[in-house]
Amino acid sequence: MNVGTTIIKSRHSVRKYKPDPVDETTIRDVLECARHAPTAMNLQPWLFGVVRDRDLLKKIADLTDHGKFIADAAICIAVFGEKKAKYYLEDCCAATETLILGLQSYGVGSCWVAGEKKEYAEAVRKLLDVPGNYTLVSLVPAGFPAEIAIQKKKDLDDITFSDKYKEQQ
Repeated sequence: MNVGTTIIKSRHSVRKYKPDPVDETTIRDVLECARHAPTAMNLQPWLFGVVRDRDLLKKIADLTDHGKFIADAAICIAVFGEKKAKYYLEDCCAATETLILGLQSYGVGSCWVAGEKKEYAEAVRKLLDVPGNYTLVSLVPAGFPAEIAIQKKKDLDDITFSDKYKEQQ
């Protein structure tokens, strides 16, 4: 293992946070990481909104169906994609994962909360005054973990194959 794979393997969804703030240097660095994510034709069709305001965090949490814990996060980074870009969803998902791994490298826990295809996506966009040519792809609440619930992952042999898939006997 190396540092990069250790960070990737140590990442788990965090839904309970300490009240400690995430410093601006960390936030800026993880946003720099996200903007370096792979993107089709280098279009970079993303827009990242960093929400720190407690009232806005609560409003976003109230809009979601599975993100009530956003209200208790130190920050929530909203990832929006420019709708006219053909691969905005793929690009913004790559940026979201890169952002999450960047946060993990600083010991900041996070959880990917869906935005794309959710009924609240438009309401979150309007709440944050984001122009209509963007759509919400994801919400990433983040903060220092108060607790970590580690879920067991499937065994590698159960989810991989070489060359051609063959039914397991």
